[in-house]
Amino acid sequence: MKQHYPLKNAQQEKRIFRNRIFFSVGVVVFFLLLLVARYAYLQISGYDEFSTASDKNRIRLQPLAPARGYIYDRNGVLLADNYPVFSATLSRADVEDIDDTIARLTPVLQLTEEDIERFKSRIKTSRKTERVSIKLNLNESDIARFSEVKFQFPGVNIETQMTRYYPHGELFAHVIGYVGRINDKELKEIDKDAYAGTNLIGKIGVEKSYEHLLHGVPGNESVEADAHGNVLRNLGRKDPLRGNDLFLSLDYGLQVVASEQLAERRGAIVALDPRTGEILALVSSPSFNPNLFVTGISHTDYSALRDNLDQPLYNRAVQGVYPPGSTIKPMFGLGGIHYGYVDWKTAIQDYGYFTLPGDSHRFRDHKKSGHGIVNMHTAQVVSCDTYFYVLSYRMGIEKMNDWMRQFGFSERTGVDLPSESTGLYPSPEWKMRTRKAKWMKGETISVSIGQGAFTSTPLQLAMATAITANKGFKVTPHVLRESRGAKPFKVHNGTNGKIDFNGTEEDWIKMRDAMVDVIQSGTGKGIKGGLQYSIAGKTGTAQVKSIAQGKRYNESLLTDRQLDHGLFVGFAPAENPEIAIAIILENGRGGSAATALARPILDYWLLNKNKKPIRPSAAQVSGGLMTAGLKPSELPSGEVPSSTAPNTNSSNNPNIAPHNPTPNLNHAQTAPSSTTTHSPAAAPAAIVPARPIESD
Repeated sequence: MKQHYPLKNAQQEKRIFRNRIFFSVGVVVFFLLLLVARYAYLQISGYDEFSTASDKNRIRLQPLAPARGYIYDRNGVLLADNYPVFSATLSRADVEDIDDTIARLTPVLQLTEEDIERFKSRIKTSRKTERVSIKLNLNESDIARFSEVKFQFPGVNIETQMTRYYPHGELFAHVIGYVGRINDKELKEIDKDAYAGTNLIGKIGVEKSYEHLLHGVPGNESVEADAHGNVLRNLGRKDPLRGNDLFLSLDYGLQVVASEQLAERRGAIVALDPRTGEILALVSSPSFNPNLFVTGISHTDYSALRDNLDQPLYNRAVQGVYPPGSTIKPMFGLGGIHYGYVDWKTAIQDYGYFTLPGDSHRFRDHKKSGHGIVNMHTAQVVSCDTYFYVLSYRMGIEKMNDWMRQFGFSERTGVDLPSESTGLYPSPEWKMRTRKAKWMKGETISVSIGQGAFTSTPLQLAMATAITANKGFKVTPHVLRESRGAKPFKVHNGTNGKIDFNGTEEDWIKMRDAMVDVIQSGTGKGIKGGLQYSIAGKTGTAQVKSIAQGKRYNESLLTDRQLDHGLFVGFAPAENPEIAIAIILENGRGGSAATALARPILDYWLLNKNKKPIRPSAAQVSGGLMTAGLKPSELPSGEVPSSTAPNTNSSNNPNIAPHNPTPNLNHAQTAPSSTTTHSPAAAPAAIVPARPIESD
């Protein structure tokens, strides 16, 4: 019989169901216990750690860039100002795909390739929460376009930042310099913590030399932000420390007068106080607009400056090297006295030329017929080349080199401006090292009158002149007069050592008297008319194009840039010098042209600076550029707009607030006072003689 098997086993199904229930309950209980344990760990044992981590996700420490210190002249005239501008910023913490964001922002903010490259180089080295500028100095159109699509760019903000502005434009460009965007090379050298939040750094001039003083100490603020980086509230703040304010030894009025003399010409003027080494004026012409470089100069503007034949970016006063010509004859003559080869009674017969023994080559004097019998005094007054030819032949190049280096030739002066040239005082060692050739005796003769391979900067000539005025006491040229702020810095004003001289103090006085006679009856007599003080000076002419033996100088056969350079050095008042000056006028045809430029400068400093001081207009002093309705993105290049003409009186306009970031100045007041205010155009004109007095 077939056995029957039931289709349903109730007992077995109950057992299977019961086991599954127990297993499921066990799994649930296990995970509940695991969850409870994890929760207990997070909320009890690990509370402090994870609470801190949570706060870091919503609370961040943002750097606050310090305000850059202001720069003033010796009278408190503002030379470098800070202005607020709008900039677009982001941080790596707020934006996930930075490349995509920048690509989408490019048409909105009209970003250039330079803007993008600068941003990418800076964002790579920045801290995660540090906000880096994408573009500085946004205009209203940029801000309006971004506002329409801001929702598409979470984490990108428009912020107000301070940027540099130079109210006097070209006038102080080569001295003050300018600031610019921090580049890749500078990023590797700077302290990133010290420059957190900062986009600008000094590039040239005072801005670079005293970057450590002008740049302050950054602060920070603690903020609570949402997931998109938007700040919800401020939790705490440590204010940044503003950079030091610098007061320079430059005088605004003297700088204006000196610039007026070189207007539309190529050359340089350096004026300094021989007692302290303070630079009173430093002009290199032509100049440039430093405001173009602050937020990034365009390719068009930079190419125009770079390719300009007149080289406006070139600081002729500090970097330019020229043959000094006859301006070095007073210093060289004192060297002959030092070594005992000549004295004040030593005289020679000048036939208009000099020849080396056994050589037929004639080294010509600028006066073809010669000067007859001349001694040291006369040789200085009439600038007799032959006298110094003879002296150099007796002295030799080695002793000449040792002596002239004491005046600072072929050495850096130590001025507190970057990129100073050394010039060159040649020697046999130098020629063998650079040209692999022996020194020729004829080269010594050329060097004696500041020609040949001998070159110097206008600053070196001014320092050498100051040493001569000081009777051998040395000074170090400098533009910083005082630093005020949190960072201590002491400026040395005064002499530092003396030239090793075997003569007497009377020899210095006799050389001074000879230089006075240069102005009274010699090669510089074109400026003696109406003098109310005494000037000790020396003219100089430097050949640009050599003249073959037996040929005569013919201007008609030369181009304008082949004409001789004109030079002048001097100090005044001669008995108690207050100012020493050096002038180079490129292709000026001779020393008399450069001498004519010196008179208005000396007159202003000695006669007019207290009676009729030249000061900037009220608008330039009180910040009128901003109150005249100009936007930061529309700031001009240093010119005063028509609405802020020099006759503008701030007292008549209640809307104009005085700009005085550094109160309680010990110097002259910044704003115009009861003293007469002059425009730059009021500078005295150069006295140009009807004809050159002498070729030298």
